Amino acid sequence: MEIKRPIGIDLFAGAGGMTLGFEQAGFDILAAVELDPIHCATHEFNFPFWSILCEDVAEISGEDIRSRSKIGNQEIDVVFGGSPCQGFSVIGKRALNDPRNSLVFHYLRLVLELKPKYFVLENVPGLGQGKHTAFLFEVIEAFEESGYQVQKNYRVLNAANYGVPQDRGRLFILGCRQGLSLPQYPPAITNPSTSKTSIYFVYHDNLPYGPTVADAIVDLPDIEDYPELEDKDWVIAEYGTPSSYARKLRCLEKNQDDYSYHRLFDSKILTGSIRTNHGDESTKRFQQTIPGKQEQISHLYKLDLTDICNTIRAGTPRNKGSHTSARPIHPIYPRCITVREAARLHSYPDWFRFHVTKWHGFRLVGNSVPPLLAKAVAAEIIKALQIVPIQPQQKMELGNENLLHINLTQAAKLYGVSNQIIEPRNQKS
Repeated sequence: MEIKRPIGIDLFAGAGGMTLGFEQAGFDILAAVELDPIHCATHEFNFPFWSILCEDVAEISGEDIRSRSKIGNQEIDVVFGGSPCQGFSVIGKRALNDPRNSLVFHYLRLVLELKPKYFVLENVPGLGQGKHTAFLFEVIEAFEESGYQVQKNYRVLNAANYGVPQDRGRLFILGCRQGLSLPQYPPAITNPSTSKTSIYFVYHDNLPYGPTVADAIVDLPDIEDYPELEDKDWVIAEYGTPSSYARKLRCLEKNQDDYSYHRLFDSKILTGSIRTNHGDESTKRFQQTIPGKQEQISHLYKLDLTDICNTIRAGTPRNKGSHTSARPIHPIYPRCITVREAARLHSYPDWFRFHVTKWHGFRLVGNSVPPLLAKAVAAEIIKALQIVPIQPQQKMELGNENLLHINLTQAAKLYGVSNQIIEPRNQKS
């Protein structure tokens, strides 16, 4: 087997959940394409040694991606990404040509232009259900007519089966060039620690239970002890005793199969933890809500320490009012969880930083694929490539912290795009 770090490209990259997962599996993600300049700035901060291209996938070509990154003429091992769902019109034959499905069309176009050995298409579970399956099979047919073979028995994978303390199902389509070996879907490695019923859970008698909410967040400092967090999202803080899961996210130990680059960061600093000022009535209701149940007025779900988290949402975009997502209630304290706590529940390591505001921070987490779920899929691509991944020895600096403080207008200016690239909010009279 060949020993090297294969190269990949992340389309619709967001903050970089899939980029990180593929890095952890042993890939170098030399280029990432993302439309939202705030997401681009966060991606650049966390992966400053690779290229982030702030572009609409409809406007960029495979040659652009090669020439504006370190890829050049190198053969690409994998292209991956998940186009945002726009409803997936399935009216009539050739729905792939419907403008409402254009993002998936451009994903297909870029794969065919870049000619990677493998591709991974990630999306919402609903794409593989009901009337939408007609569109999905049309996408598969288009790949097959263009020199690619596809795993037709597509799968929805739940992050809870891959060591993530969250109920989060995502559809994955795996494919490769004709003549190569199709990758397999990753076997589940954990049973979800939950009493909930989810059609996306897979239970196996011989698998251990995965981490719980407690494993993910109880070692984090209590933000109420730090008044500085009223005005900023970080503070030097004292952590508690971590679980095995938290030890890895705090970088106190590393799995042997984690091939990511070591990041230089101060582990004493708590980030992503700006406080929310809840009113007295809300605080009282949060306190009285039973863990594992919804608070009756806000309908926010209160986390249970012994269970897993419900699906973390992104919140609304600018044109829908820029509302922060419906954040779960902390299982111990009468408040909503912080961005850092959400990141822990999403399997992001503590060195990974997000925009300093709650709205952008939760958008960045909620829009992303949990890194450990992406890593499980990426590891199967590594196997199909017959590559032994390299454990890197380099210690990498993170990017300029100003990237996490800029607003949308500033970010758009930084990347040379219009600040209207993300649809502005519709103001009603």
